[in-house]
Amino acid sequence: MHQDAARFLSQPVAAQPGAPLRVAVYSRVAEAIRNGLLTPGSMIPTETELGTDMKVSRTVVREALMLLEEDGLIRARRGVGRFVSDTLPRIGIERIQPFEEVLGSPGQPAEVKRTQVVRQAASEFVAPGIGVEPGTDCWLWESVLIRAGEAIAHLQENVTAQPVSFGKGPAAPLEIEDDGGSTLLAALNKQLGRLAGPGECQISLSQVGPSRAKLLDLRPSDPVLVLTQYVWNGNRPFYLAKCLVSAKAGHLSVMQQFQS
Repeated sequence: MHQDAARFLSQPVAAQPGAPLRVAVYSRVAEAIRNGLLTPGSMIPTETELGTDMKVSRTVVREALMLLEEDGLIRARRGVGRFVSDTLPRIGIERIQPFEEVLGSPGQPAEVKRTQVVRQAASEFVAPGIGVEPGTDCWLWESVLIRAGEAIAHLQENVTAQPVSFGKGPAAPLEIEDDGGSTLLAALNKQLGRLAGPGECQISLSQVGPSRAKLLDLRPSDPVLVLTQYVWNGNRPFYLAKCLVSAKAGHLSVMQQFQS
């Protein structure tokens, strides 16, 4: 094990108020894995070694390692030891990123099929999400996301059609290039640099409905996961997306950690 990893793991841990000690051990090891101090395939210290270094019992360490194994961060080889997984669980919707990245997977990227791009008046729902008054012109990009030849999500994205200022520059109209093969957020990231946010993703359940059922090859009453994503530009709402995800997409990950 690299000296930096040994030094990082050898510091004593303390439980946060209301959280069991195993969570602190879990977070320490997970952070070492995510930060690359413990590399994929590398062997991690034994329960006894971790317990001695972190000043916790072996039982606490064992519970933390069981959680790490359940979450796919480590794997056990009977009679040999525990190792960092060769492929770590995919980061999910906790980051601001285009939905083709969220719904893609290694070896199976999500393709974007554009269904329409239209300039229209912002509705009562869209307007506050992009920082304009209802009725103000905005852009709507509508797409279907396809993976392995199967439609898995319907996406509607909105930004204002009014001049926008980024940083200290003067306000200017957005000139968005549509190549037909990427989402609006991906196009914005390409032209403006990755949007820093902040952002928020709201999660709910609904039925797909008649019109979108046809696009996703579902029945109108079939359930879908609704992801409503907001991104701010500076201190103003800027981008709004509503993504209906079919069960055919599989699981989505939301990575969590306790703040120190």
